[in-house]
Amino acid sequence: MPRAPAGERRGAAAAVAATFAFIAAILLTRAAGAATYHVDAATGDDAHAGTSPAAAWRSLDAVNRHPPFGSGDAILFKVGTRYAGRLAPAGSGAVVDGRAVPIVVDVYGGPGPLPRIDAGGAYPEALLLRNVEHWDVRHLELTNIGPTREPWRCGVRVLADGFGAMRNVRLAGLFVHDVNGDLRKSAEGCGIYFETRGGGRRGGGGGPASWFDGLVVEHCRVERTDRNGICQRAGSRARSKGVAVRDNLLLDVGGDGIKIWGSDGAVIERNVIRGGRMRCDDAAAGIWPFASDDTVIQHNEVSGMRGTLDGQAFDADYGCRRTLIQYNYSHDNDGGFLLVCGPKGAVNEGAIVRYNVSANDGSAGGRMIQMGGASQGAQVYNNTIYVGPGMAGLPLVSFNDWDGGWAEGAWFANNLFVAAGRVRYRLGRATGTVFEHNLYAGDHAGRPEDGGAVEMAAGEPDLVKPGAGGDGFLAAGAYQWRAGAKVPVGVVVPDNGGRDFFGSPVPPDRPPAVGAHQPRE
Repeated sequence: MPRAPAGERRGAAAAVAATFAFIAAILLTRAAGAATYHVDAATGDDAHAGTSPAAAWRSLDAVNRHPPFGSGDAILFKVGTRYAGRLAPAGSGAVVDGRAVPIVVDVYGGPGPLPRIDAGGAYPEALLLRNVEHWDVRHLELTNIGPTREPWRCGVRVLADGFGAMRNVRLAGLFVHDVNGDLRKSAEGCGIYFETRGGGRRGGGGGPASWFDGLVVEHCRVERTDRNGICQRAGSRARSKGVAVRDNLLLDVGGDGIKIWGSDGAVIERNVIRGGRMRCDDAAAGIWPFASDDTVIQHNEVSGMRGTLDGQAFDADYGCRRTLIQYNYSHDNDGGFLLVCGPKGAVNEGAIVRYNVSANDGSAGGRMIQMGGASQGAQVYNNTIYVGPGMAGLPLVSFNDWDGGWAEGAWFANNLFVAAGRVRYRLGRATGTVFEHNLYAGDHAGRPEDGGAVEMAAGEPDLVKPGAGGDGFLAAGAYQWRAGAKVPVGVVVPDNGGRDFFGSPVPPDRPPAVGAHQPRE
C-alpha cells in the first residue's frame, strides 16, 4: 500500500486502536454459543473446523458455505494472506439484552499486511453483504480488476433487496483499490457501494421496500476505482437513516467521490478526496447528495476534480432539502467550488453553504459557484473564495437554467471574494437573488448590487497568505485574517452554526467577520 502522509498515518493508527478497543467491547457482550473462525490461505485446510489458528480454513469457499453465522461470531483472516474470489458470508447478528452484537470480520496474527481478496473480475464484487444485519467488517484489502470493464463492478457491495430495515452494518479500515467498473453514470462501478431495492419502485426490484438503519463507512482507503469511490444508490422508496461516511481517504477516482442517495440525516465528514472525475466522460462531482434530506457535509477536503462537466468539489443536488455544507476545504478543482442544482419541477430547497474555504479552484470553461436550475432558498454565507491570477474572466457566481427552471431566493452574504485576476457574474433569469455585505477584492466585472458591500483593490484584504494552497487543512490557514488586521463585518446570521472554519466561536447576535474566519476577541 502506498505510504500515506504523516497526519493520515497518525489518524489511521488511532483508528486501528479504536477498532481493537471496539472488538474488546464486543467480546464482552458476545451471545451464548458464539464462535471464532480462522482463515489462513497459507497453511489452512477447508476440512478443518476453523475454530482455532491451528485448525484454520484455507479458502473463501469455506466461509461462504458455512451455515449462517450468528451474533458474536468472529471470522478472522490471517495477516499477509491472499484469496481469489468473493467473500459472501450468510447470517446476521442481533440485539442481545438491548445491545447490538454484530458478527465481526477482522484479522489475526498481526502485525502484517492486510489479508487481500482479489475477485479478478470473476464476480461483481470482492465482498458482498446481502440481506444481512449487524455486521462489522474491517481491515481487509479488496480489489476487482477484470479483463474488460463491466457494469456495476465493485470492490464492496452492501445490498438490501426487498428486506425491510437492514440494520447496523459497519465497514472500517478497508483498503479498496483497482476496480475497473463501467464509467457511465447509468451503469457505474464503485469502490464501496451500498444499495437498496424493493417496494415497487421502477427498476428497484420486487418485495417490500428496503432501507439502511445505521450504515457506517469509516477509516477506509479507496484508490483507483471506477466509476466512483464510495456511493449509495436507492431503488427503494423508503429512505435510509443513520448513514455516515467519515474519515476516509479517496485517491484517483474515475468519477464521483462520495455520493449519498435516498437517505435522511446522512453525515459525510472528515473525508479527503484527491483526484476525482479522472476517467469518466459524464458529469461528476466530489461530494454530493441526491434524493436525500438533511444531509450534513462537513470537515472534508476535496481537490483535483478534473474537467468542467460539473467537476466541483461539492454539490447540493435535486430531490434534496436542507443540505448543509460547512467547514470544508476545496482547492485545485477544475469545475470550481460549489454546485446547487435541479431541473424545473424538482425539489432542491433550503441548502446552506457556510464557513468553507475555496483556494485556487476553477479552470477555463468552469465557474466558481454554479446555481444550476430550480433551487429554492439557497443560503451561501461566510465563505472565503480565492480565485487565482490565471482565471481571467472566470464566472465567480453563475446561474443557468435547467429544463426552463431558474433559482429562486438565493442569498449571498458575508462572503470574502478575492480575485487575483478578473472575475465576472452571470445572474441570468434567477429571481429573488440577494447579495449583501460581501467583500469584493480585486477586479469584479458586473458585480451585482450589494447592500453593505466592501470593495478593495487587488492585493487586499489582509490575509495571512492569499494565493497559497496545497493539501491538508493546515494549508487553509493561509486564508485567516492576519493578527491586528482591520476586519470588516457583515450582517447578523442568528442560526450560524456557532463556529467558523477554524473552530473559533461566531456570535449569533452581532455582525460576524466577513469570510470563513472569525478572529478571536
